[in-house]
Amino acid sequence: MSDTSAGDWLRERLDDPWKASMHAVVPHGFPAYARILHPATVRSLPDRPVPTYDEYDAMPEAERQSLLDHFIDAPATWAETASAFGTTLHPLAQWQRIVRTPVDGDWRTRISPDGREFTAPTEGELAPEMLASIASHLIAHTTTPDAGFAALWEGRGALVGHMGHGPSRAFLTFSDDPNHQAMLDRSVKDPFNNVFRKQTWQEGILAREISEGPRFRLPERDHVLFGGAISAFASPDWILDVPWRDRPAEEHGFEPSAQTPSILWPDDHAWVTVSEIDYDSTIVAGPAELVAAICADGRLEAFQIRENADLTWDADEVNR
Repeated sequence: MSDTSAGDWLRERLDDPWKASMHAVVPHGFPAYARILHPATVRSLPDRPVPTYDEYDAMPEAERQSLLDHFIDAPATWAETASAFGTTLHPLAQWQRIVRTPVDGDWRTRISPDGREFTAPTEGELAPEMLASIASHLIAHTTTPDAGFAALWEGRGALVGHMGHGPSRAFLTFSDDPNHQAMLDRSVKDPFNNVFRKQTWQEGILAREISEGPRFRLPERDHVLFGGAISAFASPDWILDVPWRDRPAEEHGFEPSAQTPSILWPDDHAWVTVSEIDYDSTIVAGPAELVAAICADGRLEAFQIRENADLTWDADEVNR
């Protein structure tokens, strides 16, 4: 959008970005708040614990391949994860505490005492069907379901193009012609000469006009702002109709996809959702009835949280 003033009201309700509160990214002033936990992933083997990385590296190649053929991957709730690690799930729980991460340990992938491997939730992103489940409640609690705004953080997934020497992202290209492949390799591995080449426009997902357009600016975050019907997100197929659908990736054989909006709100400002890029949960601020409906939805793992809740890295005081 050329006019980003539609988001001014939201900016005015945010705290200083360095304050230990969710209100660095979630606006103040709503009756209630819900924290929707993003799903994790659990990997298991039918007849043995998942090996550690050191154990895997020490295996013969044939045994490694056999393991890969038998791994079972499935979504995991935070409740299931807490049960596996003997920790406590509560509204302000933090993932690294839930999985008992030691000091300087890798919290992204942890093996539980029962031998399963848990991988941390994706930050700042929701599966299309999960956003659709949330949106089914959102549209029931606004007078303007067909008019609202979606803000996308500009830094994710080659969303916007740029002037430069190299593409916004590269898709792997394989060739049987050794001369052609050598040319491709040189073009990627020639940083010295690249410095002296004239910069050209490198395409992103969005058209150049939008990429070079004005931004909706929030503390520490700049967004591309779109106006449209919030009700569209209530369909799991919303990714097929949004202007930021990743068509360049589809041209290289990938399935249809689209970035989760970082922020959504309707024209009447009845609520706002925030999928902050560094959060493993999505926050919905709005009427108490909306928050209650979200927390009661069995498709979602959600808790009501208080205003001024601390969701920073070290906020989980229960699982220390």
